[in-house]
Amino acid sequence: MRKPELHWQILIAILLAVVAGTLSGTEGGIGNVTFYQVYDFVGTLFLNGLRMVIVPLVIASIITGIASVGTGKDLGRLGLKTMGCFALFTSTAILVGLFFVSVMTPGIVDGEPAGESLNLTLDSDTVNSTLSSMEGRDGGDIIELFIRMVPTNVVGAAVAGDITSLIFFSLLFGYFMIRIPERQATTLLVFWQGVNETMLAITMWVMKFAPIGVFGLIARTIASTGFAAFAPLLVFFLTVTFALMVHIFIVLSVYLRVLGKVNPLKHLVAMSPALLMAFSSASSNATLPMNMECLRNNAGVSDRVTNFVLPLGATLNMDGTALYECVAVIFLAQAYGLDLSFATQVTVVMLSLMTSFGMAGIPAASLVAITVILTAIGLPVEAIGLLLVTDRILDMMRTAINVYSDSCCAVIVARSEKETGILV
Repeated sequence: MRKPELHWQILIAILLAVVAGTLSGTEGGIGNVTFYQVYDFVGTLFLNGLRMVIVPLVIASIITGIASVGTGKDLGRLGLKTMGCFALFTSTAILVGLFFVSVMTPGIVDGEPAGESLNLTLDSDTVNSTLSSMEGRDGGDIIELFIRMVPTNVVGAAVAGDITSLIFFSLLFGYFMIRIPERQATTLLVFWQGVNETMLAITMWVMKFAPIGVFGLIARTIASTGFAAFAPLLVFFLTVTFALMVHIFIVLSVYLRVLGKVNPLKHLVAMSPALLMAFSSASSNATLPMNMECLRNNAGVSDRVTNFVLPLGATLNMDGTALYECVAVIFLAQAYGLDLSFATQVTVVMLSLMTSFGMAGIPAASLVAITVILTAIGLPVEAIGLLLVTDRILDMMRTAINVYSDSCCAVIVARSEKETGILV
């Protein structure tokens, strides 16, 4: 019998966890060991596996992503237009997500933080430390954010898990790595590509245990709180869904019409096979060949632009992922009862932008990025398991938007290059 796909395994694990958590409660067990302790052990072990890959995966993926842009000759007019389009699309997506999560407040239930119903707790020391770090912050603290981005000790930043500094260093390293003599540059590029592939393999191996980890995390929550956890998760799901729909049908359509002078509906129809492929596979990388074919044959974009923009977009342009990261982190902060200051929200926005830039185009890669952001703003990562309840469907949706955004960027760049034959 063929082994079920990972998302079906996770769905089965969630259903079993609901049953097991309901039947066992927090007291049921065998001897001196409660089932609740077993759930907690399994869930924590899975979260530790995700934490393990954070630093090397983020560094390697960003360095190789920046290096893939090429040298100054390749990073000319076409490259600057492409990167500018990526930055515009992703920044807008994050702001759309921030707006929806602030209006719909999925982490607040009946005027109270949903942390208790979600079994999310912060000890008093953590609460005081987190709140004190946020108190009194305003727009002026954004300067401090930029200062902290430049590490005084890269090794120390890696040991401390200071991801903000590591991302900045990785961006610089990737940019200058391919501007040294070719022999040394090739050696470094091969090395970091090897590290990136290895870390992707380890990440996928860790994700094979996701059904077991999800079972432990969900069963632990159900055992403690019952079904109260599903109400805020449903609102969170709807918040992300509404934000994604606004971005793809309104924001990207406006950009296509205004910047590309293209009919958004015609372009959407032209790219529909690639969108269906992206939705079913939840992988930007796996959809790349189909996306290129649709863009060339259906939308009429030249090979020159298609071959340059889409491979970059599959690695560097992650609108849906960045939007999801922002909404997820703000949702968890709301659930913990934390009122994020303006400066902290700016931190979340910037980290969402930077971690989506170069993040692996594989299923569930955003979980690593969310872990990075939670750590950076001082929140525990224990709630990552709850996000897995709705993650598969949302992953499919945001991947489709990632892929569609790449095609929109390619069309706008092609129109700016005065290409003819584009579907308008």
